Formats: sequence, structure tokens, C-alpha cells
Amino acid sequence: MDPLEEIKEKIIRFFAKYPAEQFKPRVIAHRLAIKEQSELRKLQQALNELYQAKIIMRGNRKRYGYASPPISNRLVGILKTTRQKTGIVELLAPNEGKVSIEQRFMHTALDGDTVSVALFAQQGRSKKEDQDLEGEIVDVVERTSKPIVGIFQKGKNFNYVVPDNSKIGRDIYIPHGKTHGARPGNKVVAQIESWETRNLNPEGVVLEVLGKSGELRAEMSGIAREFRLPVKFPPEILTESENLHETIPKSEIARRLDLRKSICFTIDPEDAKDFDDAVSLEKLPDGSLKLGVHIADVSYYVTEGSLLDQEALKRGTSVYLADEVIPMLPEKLSNNLCSLRPNVDRLTYSVFMIISPKYIIKEYEIEKSVIHSKRRFTYEEVQKVIETGIGDFAPIISEMHGLSQALLKKRMKEGSIDFESVETKFRFDEDGKPSEILKKERLDAHRLVEEFMLLANQTVAKHIGQSKKEENIRPFVYRVHDMPPPDKLADLASFVEHLGYSLNMAGGVTSKALQKLLKDVKGKEEENVINEVAIRSMAKALYTDKNMGHFGLGFKFYTHFTSPIRRYPDLIVHRLLHEYQTKMPHKRREELIALLPEICAQSSEMERIAMEAERASVKVMQVEYMKRHVGDTFHAIISGVTNFGLFVEITDLLVEGLIHVRDMEGDFYVYDEKQYSLTGRRSKKRYRLGDKVEIQVVRVDTEEREIDFSLVE
Repeated sequence: MDPLEEIKEKIIRFFAKYPAEQFKPRVIAHRLAIKEQSELRKLQQALNELYQAKIIMRGNRKRYGYASPPISNRLVGILKTTRQKTGIVELLAPNEGKVSIEQRFMHTALDGDTVSVALFAQQGRSKKEDQDLEGEIVDVVERTSKPIVGIFQKGKNFNYVVPDNSKIGRDIYIPHGKTHGARPGNKVVAQIESWETRNLNPEGVVLEVLGKSGELRAEMSGIAREFRLPVKFPPEILTESENLHETIPKSEIARRLDLRKSICFTIDPEDAKDFDDAVSLEKLPDGSLKLGVHIADVSYYVTEGSLLDQEALKRGTSVYLADEVIPMLPEKLSNNLCSLRPNVDRLTYSVFMIISPKYIIKEYEIEKSVIHSKRRFTYEEVQKVIETGIGDFAPIISEMHGLSQALLKKRMKEGSIDFESVETKFRFDEDGKPSEILKKERLDAHRLVEEFMLLANQTVAKHIGQSKKEENIRPFVYRVHDMPPPDKLADLASFVEHLGYSLNMAGGVTSKALQKLLKDVKGKEEENVINEVAIRSMAKALYTDKNMGHFGLGFKFYTHFTSPIRRYPDLIVHRLLHEYQTKMPHKRREELIALLPEICAQSSEMERIAMEAERASVKVMQVEYMKRHVGDTFHAIISGVTNFGLFVEITDLLVEGLIHVRDMEGDFYVYDEKQYSLTGRRSKKRYRLGDKVEIQVVRVDTEEREIDFSLVE
């Protein structure tokens, strides 16, 4: 950095620490340890230039200070950086809100650091704009412990790690003796130990060598480390789980609703081992149906405050990577004691719903229970029974199918949105590498389970939340989904318009308008692209102790009750349900009011991390698969248009990659942002969003996780 610019940066940082004060140049020089005459001259020059640029002000007797003093001296928050190298600081309590940070004001802060921020004053802005806070990071309060995954390289006189995460933006200098035996090209896990100034790169240490960069196992291990996924349970957690008794005490069974003679069964994926839920159905004499949803009672084994409970809260959720599951609970619990395996007694929490012939819940009952599952079905097995009417418990399954279809129809009519987000799964060869990519087919059997779980979750939320009196409102965990941001909906409407569809924006978009759009594209080749863009335009569903309803489902009350083996909020909901069966002491209520917001925030954050890790693992597997198909051609759809190329998605595999403009030879292309198109200046050939194209795989970069295609004319 130029010496003059370096002094300017020091001056700005200094004023940020003392935003309400003004200083004479000699005091500034003293504070910045500037003594040499040449540096003093540069200091005066820097002060003059900053003053001319209106970055600082000059007061009486030539005292200098901030031109726009910050609103508050210091605020503390967590820094989240963007791919554009700018930052957002999410303020910590007691303050609320977010502060935007330009790259030049980031200084030595990194993504995930706890930082101290000085706010800039805002002048001449509207009330709406007045809410947008801007500022500068003046101190790193606590450096994130998040490890940095990257590629180890060796220079002529030094070692360094190139981070996989482009948000970091700086290579990590690794001194000799701190390389952990890494060799050039190794995928490693590093930790920053110090970073004093932006003029130099941060220094760190290599903690672990994962293998050769680009190799599948090293890349998958890198994902687990990058997202800080706890792949192993601490010994004390395993000890606590191993000490749990497998035999259910007779005294516990006596306290519960005994359903062991009732016909109930589980329906899960073929490779599942943790069976959270079982279902039952009985036809009543008046034509009503008694639907039973029986959920594993994890709360019996994982008690509040235990080591298992603390670990479950920390993990928040099970993480389903492309080739493995990182569970929330140890295997003895997730795959054994809590799993509703067939032909064994299991403790459950049951919701019975009496459903009228018009598919309205007339009454319900929520009770702790014990069941004895009569069968473990896969989705494919249940689908076969639905289609043929032949198989174990065929009459019950047929009745369940009819009920689920009616519930779905009713839910859609009432404004629920049914996103058809297609997912992929992989088949692996003997070496653990992906040999096939398959679309997950959404069967009626899947819908059957989905509708029953949605109904149970909604019933539980209503049971707790339907109270109009403030003093009767019970602290609880809700699953909420806010209205979509208007600007994103406008972008979605513009997007689908160029594909020949419409989204009614009159009077604000309703869930019914979105549902009509999804119905219009169903079965079309562009269905998956539109569904993905529609999902991205939605607000994120999250957990909160304040009920705000669920826009996507069209429910006024909703929670998560049905998967306590793999989601921590469900476990909390079970505990709260049980506590509310008796009158809750006022002290406990106050305790929950303080405790639940933290639990909800932690659960929402861990869910976000899990989703990002899962997507990253799928991308690694897709890249590994496509390595074997360089030179092959595929049918694809244009999923995005930019000035540097076309993003395309292979229709059958849902693999996305880029056709660079530089590879579109023979013409010069003009980018039309409003029309989502590239048009050849000579040939007039136009490529638009949603167009079907034939493509060829030309490059696969495992380290960058990128796939490049070319057009096949």
C-alpha cells in the first residue's frame, strides 16, 4: 500500500475509536506513533486530503475529527461477508439491526468475527433510508474459531493456504514449522492466529491435512470442516447414551396410553434407520376418521440440561450430506431406542385427530403413549399398495391415501403453496464414487406422510397458541414463514414472464397466485427452474417464540413436532406439551420467555448451516460424476443469462454449469439484461432464459467445483 494511503487508513481508524472528539495534528501524530519529519509531512498531507474529500472535518484551532460523527460510539455484532467482499454486521443484544460495511472499512475482520462497529451519521435521508445503518469496523473483539479449508501451496520463501471460501479474500501465510507436514496441492484445514494490518496477509497454522485437493474424500471432508459439522460425538456424550436402559420400565408404560395392540406402522425411505413417526387410521361408526400420528418420545431419554441435551442443542439438526448422515443424536438413540422399529415396544407422543366427512378436525387428543409398530414400510412399498390394492394392511393404506388426497386438495384450496422442488440422489460404485444421478420421485406415498405430519404439526400449534388473552399466552416454539419481499416477487414475475407465464401482482401477490403459477408450469421442462427461482424469492422459514403464521402453507398456527430424532425444536415442543398438561409455575414461564428466543435462533442458524453443507456436498458429487463425462453431450435448459455467459441445467441430472461467452465462437454477443438474453451481432442468433439447448461437457474443475459446457449446434 502507498505510504500516504496507509496513513489515511490509520487516521480513519483512529477517529473511529474517538468519534465524538477532535484532535490537533501533533496529538494525532503522537497517538499514531509518527515521529519522523517525512512521516509528519505525509500526516499533514493526509489530513488535508481527507478534509478536502469531506471524510474528516476541521474545527476550531485546526482540530480534526469525523466529518459525520457516528450515531453511537461502539456497537458489537457478528460480521457476515459477501462474495463482493462487503460486509453486514448483525448486531448483538441489547442492540438490534444490521450495519452495512464497505470493503475499505472492513480492516482485518473476517467472516464470522465478533467485531466492534462505529456507525456513520446519516444526513439528508428519508425516513425509510434512515433505517439503513452504515459504519466501520474499528476492532475485532473476538476472532472466529471457524476453521479455514483451502489448498496448501509453497512459494519460493514461504508457505500459504488459498481458502476455498472466496469471502475470505486473503491467502493465509503459514510459517515454517506450522505446516503439519502438508505438501503443495494438499487440501488442509488452517486457523488464523494473527492479522495485525491489511498491508500484510494473515498468519496461521495448518491443523489438519485432508488429502490431495480435488480427490473426492478430501473434498467431502473439507465440507464437514468448513461448516464445522461435528462428525464425532465426544466420549462423555457416548457414555451418557450407552448408559440408557433399553428396557422400558413397567411403571412408565402404566403412565401412558397403551396402543401396543393398535395397528400402526412406519413409512420411510428405503435407506432410513431413524424412524420418527408411525401412523394409524380407524373408521368410526358415524363416518368420521380417527387419524393417529405417533412420534418418537425422545424427551423421555434426552432430559433437559443433560449432556445429550446440550449436544443436541449445539448440533440443532441432523445433516444429510450426499453420502452420509451426521446425526443430532448418537446412534444408540437415533437408530435404536428412539427409532420406531417394527415389532418392539417404543415410547411415543401421539396426536389423535377425529376428521369429519368434510375433512374438518372435530376434536383431537394429544397423549404420551407406547406403541408396537406392526410393519416398517418403504415409500415404494406403500406406493405399490396404493396402485394395486394388494399388500399388508391394504384396506388401511387405501383409506389413508384417500384421506391424504382430500387433505391436500383442501389445503391447496385454502391457499397453501405446493412447491415441487426436485431433489437428486446418487448411486455409488464400490469405491464410493457417484456412478449415477437420479431424480427423487415424489410419490403419492410421500404425500400421504406429508399431509398427516402437516396436520399433526398444525394441530399441536393450535392447541398451544390459540389464546386471545395475553395472560394465557404460553411460551412456545413456532415454525413461521413471512410474506415474500415485494422486490423479489417483482423479479420473479419478470423472470416467468420471459418464459411465457404470468404471476398476478395486482394488489400484492397472494399464495393462491403463486400456486396458480406452479400449477401452470407443472410437467413442463422449465418447471424445475421456475420452482427453484420461486423458492429463492420466498422469505426463509425459521423458528421463533412469536407466532406469525406460515405464508407458504397458509396456516395461522404451525410448529415442528414430528421429527425429534433429527430436529431439536421438535424435542423442545414435546417437552413444552408435557409441561402444559399441568399448570406451569410463573417462575418457569418467565424462564421460558428468556430461554426460547436463544433456542429458536440457534436452531434456525444450524438449519441454515446444514442446508448450505448439504448443497455443497451435492455439488461435490455432481462435479465428481461429471469428471467421467467430459466430451459427452446432454439436453439442457438455460437457467440464467449474464454478460459473461449462459448458465444451463442438464434436464435429467439437474447439474448446472456455465457456457462462457469466450467459448461461443464465431460471433460477438450482445447482452440484454431486461430480456434475459444474449444475441449474436452477426448471426442474430438469440439465447434466452428457458431455451432448450444441446450442450457438451468441456471442463470440470474439482477444486473450484465448476463445470463448463459448450453449445452443440
